[in-house]
Amino acid sequence: MIGIASGRPPRTAWRARARARIAYLEAELEHESARRVRGDRKALVEGMRGHLEKARAAADEDFGWRKPWSGSAAREGVCSNIRSAEVLLIQLVSDEEAAGRASEVMALVKDHMDADDPRRVRLALRLRPIISGDITPSDRDLMARALDAAYSHLDDELARVRSLRNILWAATFLVLFGVVSLALYGWFSPSSLSLCFSPGSGSSRDVDVVCPTAEHHIVQKPGEAKIDPSSKADPTDIVTIEIAGIAGAALTVIASLRRIRGTDSPYMLPLASAVLKLPTGALSAFLGLLLIRGAFVPGLSDLDTRAQVLAWAAAFGAAQHLVTRLVDDRAQMTLSEVGRTTDAVVDPERVAVKEGLPAPAATGSPNGAGPHDEPDGGAREKGEDGEPAPDGAPAHRRSGA
Repeated sequence: MIGIASGRPPRTAWRARARARIAYLEAELEHESARRVRGDRKALVEGMRGHLEKARAAADEDFGWRKPWSGSAAREGVCSNIRSAEVLLIQLVSDEEAAGRASEVMALVKDHMDADDPRRVRLALRLRPIISGDITPSDRDLMARALDAAYSHLDDELARVRSLRNILWAATFLVLFGVVSLALYGWFSPSSLSLCFSPGSGSSRDVDVVCPTAEHHIVQKPGEAKIDPSSKADPTDIVTIEIAGIAGAALTVIASLRRIRGTDSPYMLPLASAVLKLPTGALSAFLGLLLIRGAFVPGLSDLDTRAQVLAWAAAFGAAQHLVTRLVDDRAQMTLSEVGRTTDAVVDPERVAVKEGLPAPAATGSPNGAGPHDEPDGGAREKGEDGEPAPDGAPAHRRSGA
């Protein structure tokens, strides 16, 4: 007896799905184990049992204090062992069951393998004979290898998603570190990073100093030196500007939700892309006001009121979307590449050229099925584009009609 289910309820949805899949594969393994097990099949049975035990252990593992950053490792362990068990199951099932699973294998192969991959093309050429029951040991081996290759391509696609997710989170923490450092520096030395302005006044003795947290109206006595606006800077000025920038960035996050689509990818890439906007908005608000104070923008030097300072901070915080939207586009493109279906290519001559093999003969069935040749000499059903349809689809569907 294998696969005693854990008494604890699953902590996450993916663990619940994984347990259900493991239970199904364990039932399939019990069914196959009940049959007479030859020497070569015994190794496959033991290998599949080992993969399922590892998958269940990974699904039930409690990482303790490492739980917040160990979910990806657990999921990778579960998925990789489940996929390996499914590849072994293809080699264990009977010919009838293997023929029934051929279409499922072909669907996965089409989703994740290149159109001119030799394994995909060979499986497409042999799919009709396999489904009709004319399955050979080499066909079963081809199905197992093609399924394993499809899962490897899926792992590569998910690895790109995971890599981009890690890059976005690392960038978020780096920007956040810079924002916090600026706030701390401004707290302990407010005059060094002053964001106070001194707009013009109608009286030479009156000086107005506008800061993010306060407005000062100073009447100077005759002979006194002109007051430096930086002397009125408050330790909370930079924090206030960054908060206004975060508020502006949050508005763009809400606006960008209309472009986010649901995904079955396990790494929440859209969330990482959205969170990056918040510290970036705080940083862009600080830098924008610093440029205004330095008269970098022609015609815009001094702000007259505290409300104007905060409004410009919020505007610069929202302006970060001009940069981070490129990150959003990259994230959506990466997600769209996972499981992207490609057109079937079943031209045996093209495969022969790529592999350096002799091209198949013009007569007879190109898949070597022999008994399954058509009465007209093995001519295959073709679509309007002249390509054969090996997976049994009607010609009008193969042509895109």
